[in-house]
Amino acid sequence: MKNKIILITGATSGIGKQTATTLAKMGATVVITGRNKESGESALAEIKQLSGNTNIELLLADISSKSGISQLVNQFKSKFNSLDVLINNAGSAASERKLNNDGVELNFATNVLAPYQLTTQLMDLLKKSTSPRVVTLMGGDLPKKLDMDNLQGEESFDGLNYYSQSKLTMMAMMYEFAEQVKETKITINVCYPGQASTNMTQSVTADMLPGMMKMIFPLFKYFVRPDGGKSAEKASRSSVYLACSPDIEGKSGLYFDKNVKLATWPSVVLDNSNRQQIWKLVVKLSKKD
Repeated sequence: MKNKIILITGATSGIGKQTATTLAKMGATVVITGRNKESGESALAEIKQLSGNTNIELLLADISSKSGISQLVNQFKSKFNSLDVLINNAGSAASERKLNNDGVELNFATNVLAPYQLTTQLMDLLKKSTSPRVVTLMGGDLPKKLDMDNLQGEESFDGLNYYSQSKLTMMAMMYEFAEQVKETKITINVCYPGQASTNMTQSVTADMLPGMMKMIFPLFKYFVRPDGGKSAEKASRSSVYLACSPDIEGKSGLYFDKNVKLATWPSVVLDNSNRQQIWKLVVKLSKKD
């Protein structure tokens, strides 16, 4: 991975930080993003120390809004002329329905719009790479259905259920994105890292769990208790594999599970009418003011 430039969103902790550390050990130039300067600089120093690689950069931006995305893109373009791998790792699991400055529900903005907007706005730099890759992380258990009338929690907002819905929506969007760019050399793939102890999972409250699952909240908290990054390191395998493995060179529109195995896309993602409806909404909400 030497001479490769990799941008990883939300990489100041959890799976993102473990991904950044592993890729840095391989010799890549790694750019991590975060919102908090203090935690960002701490993660930056730790990644450099653990990897022995000083070619690590930190960019601060809140990617839950269009202005934050533009800020991040402008910062990146001021430092780099090309991009080899974009890893959309950042995610949001808000406990209640909130809108960002653009009037978009926060989970939808971070989990669905941000990967689209970043990929779109960095497309020119990706095209300069000999093997440009876009990797986006799924999260949570896959719902069997996708509520097309409740994509932004307009009708109901049920904690982790809605979070999983937003991630499933992202999968449909990225599948369609792969179709849209299939005539280019850019590859777009999705992976599910599996459950890990991260800042996000540790911030889950009982109120966010659906129905009877509230009763097993203590058990859930036991499985996501702090473990020194061990589970996050294991969960980073899929994103690392998609970022650098020669086995998937030139392959796009794929979905990998937590065991880094090729998986079948959910039927709702394969439904063309769902994808087209989601794609039109994402494009509409992403238009610059």
